[in-house]
Amino acid sequence: MNYRDYLQKIIYHLIDPIINLMLKMGITPNGITAAGFVGNLIALWFFLDAAQCWNNGARNPYTLIGWGGFIILAAGLFDMMDGRLARTGNLSSKFGALWDSTLDRYSELVTLFGICLIFVKADWFWMSVTTFAAMVGSVMVSYVRARAEGLGIECKVGFMQRPERVVVTAVTAIVSGITAELWWMAGGMILIAILANITACWRILHCYKELR
Repeated sequence: MNYRDYLQKIIYHLIDPIINLMLKMGITPNGITAAGFVGNLIALWFFLDAAQCWNNGARNPYTLIGWGGFIILAAGLFDMMDGRLARTGNLSSKFGALWDSTLDRYSELVTLFGICLIFVKADWFWMSVTTFAAMVGSVMVSYVRARAEGLGIECKVGFMQRPERVVVTAVTAIVSGITAELWWMAGGMILIAILANITACWRILHCYKELR
């Protein structure tokens, strides 16, 4: 059992009582997915507010960044609960899988976009470019897997998948908010930009070998 499976097992053990309550209340997996997306939109609002407040003294932008990171982390739990709810309640559907994947991409892109604007307002030009590279890598990791599975290839290789990206983004934003130091979030974006694109290339190579 790798570390991701081990952590997933622990989290499922913790959230199963909530899942059972949701089933009794008639809450659907698609509704949970939508709620997680709304959470990421709220995080985007905090990041946009932080960007607007940069250097104008209206509010402390670092506090807003920290709250944005916390909300991303909370919204990430919804991403685990929707799949668990679908499997436990036998509520899985093809549209649900499409809905989940689509909103996951939107969620990740909007939050990274907000972070990119923060770096723009902070005059960290190259970090805004790096954040864009993180956005590209995040999309390509998911795209290559989806395209591979369409060709009948299982493609889960790599070490910067969506859960890792969410945790890195959220934790570095929270730490930046607490320490009032933007370098923490910059480090997170550098890590994602490098490892996500390496993961995408790794998956392409994996598919090349499988197709041969």
